[in-house]
Amino acid sequence: MDLQLEQISHQRPRSFSLMFHPRLSDLFFWHFHPEYELVYIEGASGTRHVGDHISEYVDSDLVLIGSNIPHLNFDYGIKTEYRKIVVHLQPAFFEQHLAEIPELAFGPVLQAWARHGVAFTGGTKNRIGQALLAFEPLSPIQQYLRLIEIFQQLAESEEYQLLHPQPYTRRYTARDQGRLRSIYGYIDQHYHEKIELAEMAALSNLTKEAFCRYFKKATGNTFVDFLNRYRISQAKRLLMRGQSVSDACFQSGFESLSYFNRTFKKITEENPRDFRKRYL
Repeated sequence: MDLQLEQISHQRPRSFSLMFHPRLSDLFFWHFHPEYELVYIEGASGTRHVGDHISEYVDSDLVLIGSNIPHLNFDYGIKTEYRKIVVHLQPAFFEQHLAEIPELAFGPVLQAWARHGVAFTGGTKNRIGQALLAFEPLSPIQQYLRLIEIFQQLAESEEYQLLHPQPYTRRYTARDQGRLRSIYGYIDQHYHEKIELAEMAALSNLTKEAFCRYFKKATGNTFVDFLNRYRISQAKRLLMRGQSVSDACFQSGFESLSYFNRTFKKITEENPRDFRKRYL
């Protein structure tokens, strides 16, 4: 499971490119690229994994991701029919074009949010999502003009969530990328099983003590915290599908119901029973 540098091909002289309804649901595509990314998906509920942030989206998602922030494809593991559009924007679009034209004064706001990763919610998400899905038959100039309107609406919206409390800095060297892609891939395949620290250390060719220090330095989280967050994201998906709290606990890899309840509330500020009731 690779952390890959994705090469985005742009139709010159376009400053952005569009992908309509790409299907990557069977692929664990943990990747990054210098382009900013605006992605909208509807008809699906899945995992939002951007940088160090892991959460669940329900029914649809609209996210703006800054340059070189690693992220998982939003349709990973989706089994339902869904629609999706991905807009890749060259860094100069945000960092120069939007920033230097006085009439586009909203540009620096979006650029700042993008450094954190930002998810839009409510009416903003639905309205902008439908506008993006209508891009396919438009000419390049029509797409550009509507994209500028969309960015203005996003910058003026109050319906958003920053995904990191501080601007995200990609801390990974090429060697780190090799290690982390193995760690993330292993967690994705085995989160529902018991994962020993010794296994992860061996996978990374480190001692247990060195692995703990390395993982905390590379990701900003202890390995246990990261694993718990990943398992809770999977448990939330099970709860939203109607599984019982007990089933969600054990199927997502927790061995104790009381520990699961405490961890769920610590991460989500809500107990799992209330979360399940709210979504069902």
